[in-house]
Amino acid sequence: MSESSPSVTLRQRDAYQFDIHFAPQLPNLLADEPPPLGQGAGPTPVQLLLAAVGNCMSSSLLFALSKFKNDARGITTTAEAQVGRNDAGRLRVLHITVRIRLGARAAELQHLDRILGQFEEFCTVGQSVRAGIPTDVEVYDGDGRALP
Repeated sequence: MSESSPSVTLRQRDAYQFDIHFAPQLPNLLADEPPPLGQGAGPTPVQLLLAAVGNCMSSSLLFALSKFKNDARGITTTAEAQVGRNDAGRLRVLHITVRIRLGARAAELQHLDRILGQFEEFCTVGQSVRAGIPTDVEVYDGDGRALP
């Protein structure tokens, strides 16, 4: 991936609701805080962070699998945050867990040990976030077995 300077523009719609503009050719996204601050009309900033980390990790794994001509047979990813208070009493994302489930069985995939050993290193967002928030990534095959 080449270096660049991506940007988004946020415009307040109402109270804690913001329209997020990514690019002219892409649809806008409404973000909102949950009640009692907002109305919960869109994803929260924490959910957007989780989506970015989960999407990047999933894309990195998919790319690594495809380099060896593996078919993931679909990927389902769940990213979960532990939110709590820091030493100053401020709410923070304390930990992220990403669970990636492949549709394919482990036995169907070539070079799986090598792929699992390095795909996370190529996830730009996940590795950047991991520098400040502890992040665990778990991968499961199509039978639901945890992969090493």
